[in-house]
Amino acid sequence: MTDVGSARFLYFYLKSLRKEGGGTKKIVLLYVTKTMYAMNANEQTCQQIERALRKVASKFQMETENPPLTDFYLQVKQESGELLVFNDDEEELTRCVVEEWIGNTSENFYEEVQPVLRGCLERLRDLMSGLHVLRPYSYVLMNEEKNIVADLFLVDDDVIVIDGELMLGLEEDLEKFWEELSAK
Repeated sequence: MTDVGSARFLYFYLKSLRKEGGGTKKIVLLYVTKTMYAMNANEQTCQQIERALRKVASKFQMETENPPLTDFYLQVKQESGELLVFNDDEEELTRCVVEEWIGNTSENFYEEVQPVLRGCLERLRDLMSGLHVLRPYSYVLMNEEKNIVADLFLVDDDVIVIDGELMLGLEEDLEKFWEELSAK
């Protein structure tokens, strides 16, 4: 299939899913942000985050009779560069310092770290979605005041969603994409 043919198929397939209300249960929805790694996260940053996420995952690998019901809250501290992960009971599961984030004074800091965190969760998708935790569960970004900033990753039995705003503006994006593709 040519690139144009692939793009055409994808366009009409996604458009039909939207008309059908989301399609079948086994669809995996992934949102790949246009600004992925807008912060230009270096490999060391990604490794530090992924190591912390693996530590969390290691605590929820053993099957038990009563798996916990919890979500995972990622708290990023702008001044210190700390990334902390908590459960629903506000128990700290792990922490690390992301050196690249230390002393970051950007007003858009939390918007800038979202694609980095989503990218790390996406790379570890099989591990992060395979935890022995009651479903659905999610990974949520919160700020230093423990206010929720964004939903990063949702795991359910039939659907995995990275970024809950996937469907917002999708039709307009697809129309624009198709127009640009048709013009070539």
